[in-house]
Amino acid sequence: MTLESINEILTSIWTVWAVLVFAGIVFWALRPANRQRFENDARIPLNDEG
Repeated sequence: MTLESINEILTSIWTVWAVLVFAGIVFWALRPANRQRFENDARIPLNDEG
């Protein structure tokens, strides 16, 4: 194995890892269970506490 082939393999593994992490974050963010929490968090700047 040359350094170029090792680099290609590691680059491929890193790309797959990054796509899986991104897909996991998107899945977590779009889950219906998180909707109420995100709606509450979106209203924080509009709360009148002063």
